[in-house]
Amino acid sequence: MAKVLLINGSPHPQGNTYIALNEVAKTLEECGIDTELVTVGNKNIRGCIACGQCKEKGHCVFDDMVNEVAPKFEEADGLVIGSPVYYASANDTMVSFLDRLFYSTSFDKTMKVGASVACCRRSGNTATFDELNKYFTISNMPVVSSKYWNNIHGRLQGEAIEDAEGLATMRTLAKNMAFLIKSIELGKESMGLPEKEAPVMTNFIK
Repeated sequence: MAKVLLINGSPHPQGNTYIALNEVAKTLEECGIDTELVTVGNKNIRGCIACGQCKEKGHCVFDDMVNEVAPKFEEADGLVIGSPVYYASANDTMVSFLDRLFYSTSFDKTMKVGASVACCRRSGNTATFDELNKYFTISNMPVVSSKYWNNIHGRLQGEAIEDAEGLATMRTLAKNMAFLIKSIELGKESMGLPEKEAPVMTNFIK
């Protein structure tokens, strides 16, 4: 059975970001997709220091939730990342986690399906949505859309349950994700993955 890993970047395990991700998970399950939700927002996760040791060791030198989640990510067919909005951005813990997760894992992420969810009181959600999607678009991962940007609103814990439009957006996102995962699997069986070019690294010096 196909599986989607959901990452909760909120420091509140049962807060508004969780409500959004749980709505996605429930709908994915109804569509025949297995799910697992992991909370990282309440963990002590430091940022990347660009030491490059992960390329030699095969994992990050900081042995925390990043290394714990990495094999789950490798096995998953899809990834949903959710964050509350802090100063029109994803929260620092989530950014540190994702930077290190994506950089330290060398497995091929091509055609794993990705989606991001932002939770806010009022605004900053679309900036956060765009910020989170960058992890997918640099990794050959198709990004799942919905009928609106993948946002949900709520200030006090639990208020997001009252955002009927936001919850409907989450359900549509999940249905689209299930369809994409199943379609990609059929495509891989009949055509295989797209051919890749040899990597070329350039910069502004030479």
